[in-house]
Amino acid sequence: MNDYLDLFISYLAVEKGLSANTQEAYSRDLARYLDYLERLGRTTPAGVTSGDIAVFLGRLKDDGIGPRSRARCLSSIRMFHKFLMIENYADVNPASIIESPRTLHKLPEFLSSPEIDALFAACAGSSGENIRDLAMLELLYATGLRVSELVGLKLREVNLDSGYLMTLGKGNKERLVPIGESACQRVRAYLEGVRYRKDPDRQNRFLFLSRLGDAMSRQAFWNIIKKRASQAGISKHLSPHTMRHSFATHLLENGADLRSVQVMLGHADLSTTQIYTHVTRERLKRLHQQIHPRG
Repeated sequence: MNDYLDLFISYLAVEKGLSANTQEAYSRDLARYLDYLERLGRTTPAGVTSGDIAVFLGRLKDDGIGPRSRARCLSSIRMFHKFLMIENYADVNPASIIESPRTLHKLPEFLSSPEIDALFAACAGSSGENIRDLAMLELLYATGLRVSELVGLKLREVNLDSGYLMTLGKGNKERLVPIGESACQRVRAYLEGVRYRKDPDRQNRFLFLSRLGDAMSRQAFWNIIKKRASQAGISKHLSPHTMRHSFATHLLENGADLRSVQVMLGHADLSTTQIYTHVTRERLKRLHQQIHPRG
């Protein structure tokens, strides 16, 4: 069955154009699933039943895997068996009748404007590290990029004169995102004061570099944002995606239309963006309860 997994991952890359991160997520989910099938003695797709898949999902639940992760795993299994049917390796999709685990729609957490200011203030100082970190945080908040998109930015993809950047999002889809004057100033200060001094010949094509001059990794930026949040005294669980949530929420709170926010975030479906309308409504409700005499 692992031979089929290799073919499936190639299919995701070539036919579907999915990113390396997405391919890796499918591979992780399916490796665990196929290991389970191997222990059952299922060596061909024809031998797999809906009952096998249901038991596998039940074991994930027993192992403490949450409903959201189980739902994602089932989605991977469904797509895998659908691929086997498309390529005539199987006649049926045993996962098609399995009901997806119910997941609670948890509203995304975001930072308030004062918390954003405190986070930026934690990067105050003239050191190269401070200048770089502030530029990355300002750009992340100004554009709503995913962390992979931020660290993957190339020098040629950012035009500070026009105030736009080009990024390659999920499904290898390009989108043009406005930057904003404040972020432009911070990125320009980083380029002139830090980036070009570290790499004067511009041999490295990436915009943001590590202390050693290598391309910034996702994990390294995670560590940066956790460090800066601690320095700012922010007690919320903060991740790069929290900045993306803050970007979308603050835009909608200040009058942006949902369709424009969808385009800037790179969401394929408007329903994905609509979660932020729930965030703004919940916030207004809390404000009403706190401030209104009859709240």
